Amino acid sequence: MTDNPFEKNVEELQAIASQVRRDILQMVHAVNSGHPGGSLGCTEYFVSLYFRVLRHDPAFHMNGVGEDLFFLSNGHICPVWYSVLARSGYFNLSELATFRRLNSRLQGHAATAEDLPGIRVASCSLGQGLSVAIGAAQAKKLNKDPHLVYVLMGDGELQEGQIWEATLYAAAKQVDNLIATVDRNHQQIDGTTESVLPLGDLHAKFGSFGWHVLEAEGNDVEKLLSAFKEAKAATGKKKPVMILMHTEMGYGVDFMTGSHKWHGVAPNDEQLGQALAQLPETLGDYPER
Repeated sequence: MTDNPFEKNVEELQAIASQVRRDILQMVHAVNSGHPGGSLGCTEYFVSLYFRVLRHDPAFHMNGVGEDLFFLSNGHICPVWYSVLARSGYFNLSELATFRRLNSRLQGHAATAEDLPGIRVASCSLGQGLSVAIGAAQAKKLNKDPHLVYVLMGDGELQEGQIWEATLYAAAKQVDNLIATVDRNHQQIDGTTESVLPLGDLHAKFGSFGWHVLEAEGNDVEKLLSAFKEAKAATGKKKPVMILMHTEMGYGVDFMTGSHKWHGVAPNDEQLGQALAQLPETLGDYPER
């Protein structure tokens, strides 16, 4: 597939993002389980990717020939991914109501055993997504498929050694059809990344490994789209591309924003009401099954 059938403008993307945030909160609240913080913080990324940037086919073919591919490495933020997949036509919107329930295809970490359309690899344990994406990108080169591979990682995930082995490999093998993104929100489950294990100057680190490195404001749709455009322009030049995407965990809900405490905690009834009051219902909430 060569063209994205969505091509939403900035205002439409912002409206979709508001609805996706509502989905995230309601999914997690319904089962009192899940990871709202990172999901809310990465909403603009997923909405921009699937409704503007990614050349993809909701009919879904596992081999992904003739389309761009996306892999989620920090799989615990799957609520945002599930919402965007459903709202872009991969499966029925009502299935969001099964999130984390017994026998659901929407597991607490994205998985392949359930054959959920849009998911090509199980995610978590952390640290593996970049390696998978590199392999997929090399396969596209071997098959002379000109489409790109995208992968999203968390910043706490960069404390995994496998990430840096893959980083070294991608540059050495000139995997230049790959656009990786790090969600740089400075938060992880136990606190800030700086208090757990400081990551230092990531721009300088990835650059020293031989990557083309960009930075972007991940909660600003226009700036994020500009970064995607620049990243795509940098492909095909013998270097893998890295976007360091600055976001705030919990973005969009005032009492959740910027705190690691909402990494894996569901809002209660009162908190859900407060949060939804801040987010306009733009597309209609998903129905119960």
